[in-house]
Amino acid sequence: MDKRRAASGLDPPSGEHSSAPRIGTFSSGGVPVRRSPAALARRFFQICTTATVETLAGENLTPLQFGVLAYLNRKSGEPDMDQNGLAARLGIDRTSTSQLVDELEERGLVERRINHADRRARLLRLTPRGEKLHARLQPISTTNQMHVFASLTSDERQLLFDLLVRVIQSNPTLARPGAARRKPGSKHPMADKSRQSLPNKT
Repeated sequence: MDKRRAASGLDPPSGEHSSAPRIGTFSSGGVPVRRSPAALARRFFQICTTATVETLAGENLTPLQFGVLAYLNRKSGEPDMDQNGLAARLGIDRTSTSQLVDELEERGLVERRINHADRRARLLRLTPRGEKLHARLQPISTTNQMHVFASLTSDERQLLFDLLVRVIQSNPTLARPGAARRKPGSKHPMADKSRQSLPNKT
């Protein structure tokens, strides 16, 4: 067994061949992390987000704002998509997308154009300034993102990407923007229990 894979917990112990996922823990920097989809996804998201933040240090851009540049640029993106299409690609709601576009438009990085097929809609693209900024940051972003996968071989990296894409595409109904948020005005159930457990002083 590859020692690197064994140390990372990717392979089952000798003699185990079950296809069922093993729910246990492994060590990440000395901190136990559960081998469960939600726990692993959260830690992976933290790692990728930190890599992006390091790319954007000093640029006054958030990871989501940089995501807009990535989707709308001429070289590798889809310029002239509408706001609904951008929201779907970013995985956020339309209101948040509108706010992102407003912020980037104010900075002269994104522009809205009339959609002649539907004059109520607006098509989005980067301004020359936005294109220049994306062209400068994209190589740095790619390098930082790939450093995240330095412990994997090229084949392992491509396999991981393929598997992540398959899982995402097979669960479209679960990929809902804001699905994990509490509704405005809702109370945390633990807070209610805490109040109920307080002694009555009347």
